[in-house]
Amino acid sequence: MPALSDYQLRPFRWADVPAITAIYDHYVATTTITFDTETPSEARMAEKFGAMLDLGHPLIVAEGSDGQVLGYAYASTYRPRPAYRFTCEDSIYLHKDAVGRGLGKAMLAELLVQSRAAGFKQMIAVITADTEISISLHERFGFRHVGRYEAVGFKFDRWLDIVHLQLAL
Repeated sequence: MPALSDYQLRPFRWADVPAITAIYDHYVATTTITFDTETPSEARMAEKFGAMLDLGHPLIVAEGSDGQVLGYAYASTYRPRPAYRFTCEDSIYLHKDAVGRGLGKAMLAELLVQSRAAGFKQMIAVITADTEISISLHERFGFRHVGRYEAVGFKFDRWLDIVHLQLAL
């Protein structure tokens, strides 16, 4: 893995789909960060990202100097109903070897800039309640806790809570 200074944040490219799918697969298979229990196919991931691109929503990729995709982040509509169109939900996923190096902080900072430019007025973070690193990251950017849902997800033979954090953009 390259040094932290050896990366760039850039827009998503279609060629990123396999790497993004592989990064997401790690979280599906080994963590409760996502409630997916099966990794979506590359075609499904491409469809999801294509829909975000069509809407003009932020979609950022962190790329190492060697061309490796180190992570990705996006902000897209929180809920599909039209009244929610100015509220987004953020997601950040890092390659397992890029965690803890400040990349998530850089990606969230850029995601906030791009989300404002896209016209979003509120950002919601929906985080598994025991994911302290993600909660702390969002709190450092001024997100505040606005809710907790208990035992709404079941993965790896245990019930999981989620928290909602919110930031006015």
